[in-house]
Amino acid sequence: MEIHVVDGTYELFRAHYGAPAREVSGREVGAVTGLLASLARWLALPEVTHVACAFDHVIESFRNELFAGYKTGEGMDPLLWSQFELAEEATRALGIVTWPMVEFEADDALATAAARYQQAPGVSRVVLCSVDKDLAQCVGPKVVRWDRRERWLDEAGVLREFGVLPSSIPDYLALVGDAADGIPGVPRWGKKSAQALLAVYGHLEQIPERAADWEVKPRGAERLAESLASHRDVALLYRTLATLRCDVPLAEDVADLEWRGVDEPALRRLSEVIGSDSVLKRMTR
Repeated sequence: MEIHVVDGTYELFRAHYGAPAREVSGREVGAVTGLLASLARWLALPEVTHVACAFDHVIESFRNELFAGYKTGEGMDPLLWSQFELAEEATRALGIVTWPMVEFEADDALATAAARYQQAPGVSRVVLCSVDKDLAQCVGPKVVRWDRRERWLDEAGVLREFGVLPSSIPDYLALVGDAADGIPGVPRWGKKSAQALLAVYGHLEQIPERAADWEVKPRGAERLAESLASHRDVALLYRTLATLRCDVPLAEDVADLEWRGVDEPALRRLSEVIGSDSVLKRMTR
């Protein structure tokens, strides 16, 4: 069997910016309407038998306590933010195990699910349904990342896309930065230099301090070495921020993730809220 774990926050963003706004009884429901229809179509696929969905119930997490510049909800469209709780109701109504994250992030839940469920008997693969680049660190023999453009990222794909192995992704993001998460990266370091050094050394602490000791010499090696030496502590902090947690307390085992159909009373109530019963009719037909 395959385990599909969905990044609900990404799916809600995707629906918000890809579907028209809709207001019902003074409440914006356009993103939730689009999310509901999209996931309902996806659940009809024969390979989707065991599924869970994680949301950032709040945008801030433990990482904001470690670094003041880490991402927050500042600047988010209020019409989008107002639909997060309703989106969680929507996935539950569809019969999907739903994890609202508060202390952790949705990506941490996906990482924990990948680490745990790939070891369960009978599981052939865990599919992480997201576009987030930091999830590339979870990819392995039984874990892949997939997005709605039908792009699959396996171990070879991580190496092609990022130039490093999955285990080096947090180090890579620490060096080059990740604007989506508010990680600025180390000055002077870019993709090519990070790829060249991490392909040889794997992790930040294994990169020699002096450029003269490097086995590879990217352009500006001396200045790169000086920058890393003077920013080593902050680079290690950035790596901590980019490293997904695999200890989120998820209560469900594999059997709990089996999709058994919609929660019809909940879906009926939700249909009234969003002013559309098209998914209800299709899923209860």
